[in-house]
Amino acid sequence: MIDKNLLRLLGENKKYIFIAVALMAVGLLANVGITACICWAIGLTIHYDKYSGGAVIFLWPAVCMLAGIMIRYICSRLVGDVKDTLGRKAKKDLREKIYNKIVALGARSTDGMSMAGLTQVSMEGVEQLDLYYSTYIPQFFYAMIAPLILFFVTVWIEWRVAVILLCCVPMIPVSIIAVSKYAKKIFEKYWDKYTSMGDAFLDSVQGLKELKIFKADEAQHKKMNESAESFRKITMKVLVMQLASTTIMDLVAYGGAGLGIAAAILSVINWGLDPVAALFLILVAVDFFLPLRAFGAAFHVAMNGASAGKKILNLLETPDPVWGDEEADGNEIELQNITFSYDGKRDVLKNVTMRFPETGMTSIVGESGCGKSTVVNILLGAYRPQSGSVTVGGKTLESLMRENYYSRLAVVSCSTYIFSTSVRKNFRLAKEAVTDEEMLSALQKVNLADFIRENGGLDKAISEDAANISGGQKQRLALAVALVADKSIYVFDEATSNIDIESEAIIMSNIKELSKTRSVIVISHRLANVVPSDNIYFMESGKLMEQGSHEELMKRNGGYAKIFAAQKELEEGYVQEAAE
Repeated sequence: MIDKNLLRLLGENKKYIFIAVALMAVGLLANVGITACICWAIGLTIHYDKYSGGAVIFLWPAVCMLAGIMIRYICSRLVGDVKDTLGRKAKKDLREKIYNKIVALGARSTDGMSMAGLTQVSMEGVEQLDLYYSTYIPQFFYAMIAPLILFFVTVWIEWRVAVILLCCVPMIPVSIIAVSKYAKKIFEKYWDKYTSMGDAFLDSVQGLKELKIFKADEAQHKKMNESAESFRKITMKVLVMQLASTTIMDLVAYGGAGLGIAAAILSVINWGLDPVAALFLILVAVDFFLPLRAFGAAFHVAMNGASAGKKILNLLETPDPVWGDEEADGNEIELQNITFSYDGKRDVLKNVTMRFPETGMTSIVGESGCGKSTVVNILLGAYRPQSGSVTVGGKTLESLMRENYYSRLAVVSCSTYIFSTSVRKNFRLAKEAVTDEEMLSALQKVNLADFIRENGGLDKAISEDAANISGGQKQRLALAVALVADKSIYVFDEATSNIDIESEAIIMSNIKELSKTRSVIVISHRLANVVPSDNIYFMESGKLMEQGSHEELMKRNGGYAKIFAAQKELEEGYVQEAAE
């Protein structure tokens, strides 16, 4: 009924649960007191002729009842406030934990979770867990102790009635357990459908231009309708399950209360129970079942929250990359006998050894799937190899402070993100104290200075995903920002992919110039770009097959030379066709 792992996430906020339960118990006793005062007043009315003093005899029941009403009201208000505090603190702490986890993962992506799924879990999922913590859990503990409190109150009046009522109470949890396994599966499917529908919607919106161009928008529309219909069906199953469980609990609750009422009446007839005492038992009988009835009504909240919580737990339990507290003495990076696998079954890198000196241009090339990007992820510290070691300045990567390592490192890729803000603020993300002269100098190096001056200057606003500048301009702006950052190690991961020839030439010229004073690592599918490299690593199927300068590799006439010749022949063929 209660997931200990989810409860553990609350930390110190668990105290609010016990405060809320204690207040609910006090409110229950106040409610019992109010019922007792009503019965007291009825008893005085029945035997009015036996008492002297007239209407004054009703003063004490009235005063006690008013006191009970006040206590009940105050407890109800305080319970609401405590639950609200619990919910707010739980949401704040959970979102902070999720954010800190994503930060702790650093360059590593969140495995198995799309951006849409991550957004839904961190927003909607946390909201569902808020209800789980603030509604379900307090009601669970209250529902467990409320029947016991009422039993100890009523057992002194008529033990037979008290026992019957207490024995009927467990039938509600039994009915809840009966549907819990089915409900758990339903809610797991519900969240899977919910996140997959979000993924499909995000894909459709992001790829709307392509859908229109290929006239595939109608097909995607049908696919979205199918996804929405599938989500509607699972939602209806959730509602049917909730209504069925509510009906079962109502039958148990009111049936049990009915048995208690019948037992109270029989006690008056057969065992001489005072009618006023019997009336008290009849009025209290329903209170035995209402807490568990409310708990059962909150059950669907628990299942929904628990399903969302499992996804949050999966994220929070993702192992962090291991970092230490040392500082690197230099900038030379070495990969020594690296073997790496994503799934533990197939090795993506196999006994790879590479060296990246403090200055110079080192390139990694090979066909798609050879392991180039995995090497980059290893260099970034996003993933750690199963065997072998990565050293920076002679010290293992695991022993270094992450902040110290990243202060030396800059990465420019075909997907480098340009933030939706001004050009100036994008530069300040890389170097807070950057001057206008430094920014313009960097833009001049990448041949963007004139364009920026003519289009609003450094305060020019960049739209989302840099949609208001060309792909080549976006890549050159990313390079300019990286140049301003003034790092010791630069990694260019397919930085010239999908851009025009002019932008490619400008970027490669800057990369070569940068390599005179910095360690530059280039990953490229186009071998013409790596010709000026001081050293080239050629990979095939996760293995390092060849290394050396361009001239040395061409003389060997191995895999590198064959691919280079094939690419050159294709490019010359395209040029010849264009000329004709």
